[in-house]
Amino acid sequence: METIRIFVESLIQLTGITGSAVPIVRHIALVIIAMLLAWGGGYIVRRIVIPIVHKITNHTATQWDDQLFNDRVLRSACRIIPAIIIRWLLPMVFYQFPVVRDVLERLTDIYITIMSVRMVTALLTSVQQLNTTHSSSTRQYLQSFCGVLKIIAIFIAVIIVAAIILGKNPSTLFAGLGATSAVLMLVFKDTIEGLVAGIRLTSNEMLHKGEWITVASAGADGTVEEMTLTTVKVKNFDNSITTVSPLALVNGSFQNWKTMQEGAGRRVKRKLFFDFRSIRIADEKLKEHLRERQLATDEQLKEENVVNLTLFRTYMEKMLGEAKEVNPDMTLMVRQLEPTVTGLPIEFYFFIGTTVWTDYEHAQAALMERIYALVPEFGLTIYQQYPDQ
Repeated sequence: METIRIFVESLIQLTGITGSAVPIVRHIALVIIAMLLAWGGGYIVRRIVIPIVHKITNHTATQWDDQLFNDRVLRSACRIIPAIIIRWLLPMVFYQFPVVRDVLERLTDIYITIMSVRMVTALLTSVQQLNTTHSSSTRQYLQSFCGVLKIIAIFIAVIIVAAIILGKNPSTLFAGLGATSAVLMLVFKDTIEGLVAGIRLTSNEMLHKGEWITVASAGADGTVEEMTLTTVKVKNFDNSITTVSPLALVNGSFQNWKTMQEGAGRRVKRKLFFDFRSIRIADEKLKEHLRERQLATDEQLKEENVVNLTLFRTYMEKMLGEAKEVNPDMTLMVRQLEPTVTGLPIEFYFFIGTTVWTDYEHAQAALMERIYALVPEFGLTIYQQYPDQ
């Protein structure tokens, strides 16, 4: 810096300027030189350093460096260089004006702090966007902890800016925060609880992006689109978005359909209510009808006092077990539930061999429609309440 000032003094002497004009010309020249050096430093970094970094990252076999050192991160770093040069030259330019120098130094320090935290957040955003080849939980860890680091970086930047404005040492302000930590915990109670709940969701692998969940309390039923430490965005099947806090998921309850989607089948659990008046001992006419339709075996029909509902349940289990849509290796039963005032409930419990939603619904509907159609064949009647005429 001293060399630059001596050079400027020499130029002023060569031009023959004397008297009160010398300080004005000196400061103008020093300001111009400082601006040129700052511009030159920024230009060199933008036009030379950034292309070199891009060439190096493009020639490497890995892809993470291309993502981390992208244009946004590098340009954010480039904006800091001119400010650093200006900050370095300010004592030389305004050495005769300490008040002006102090104000400009503080403004420059604030600018450097803001641009530094902007560069850090841009770098963390690049880390969040990395295409990891590991499990989705690894990606969620990156999302979660990068979010925490962003908050910490912004918090530190706010403290440093406040210290610069007040003319205090930042470490003094950090030490003073210990006394107000209890107040801060009360003010940011919900935020802190949300952060802890988000970490619990990711660390325990309770939820992952892309999974189908149902949150009855929030009216959410769809696919997880985005997970952060403070919000979980669920895209419902009607294409609406429901935002749920991680705290609500951890403290409450939600249904995750991941194991069902990855399993060998999806459950069907349907009930039919039969009119008690239609349940009876099978007579010879009904037995002959069932024999002709091959809905019961001779061995079953030979039993005395065999009930038509028993024959119905037996045939339904046999039919479902032979249906190509049903997974025979999973639980299959047709059972009787506790009687009600609306009839005797018979529950059909089995698993469709596909978890694809549309295929599952079609297969379930086809099987139940077949069951409905076969009910009258056994002399049974499904309970149905008619509206008042």
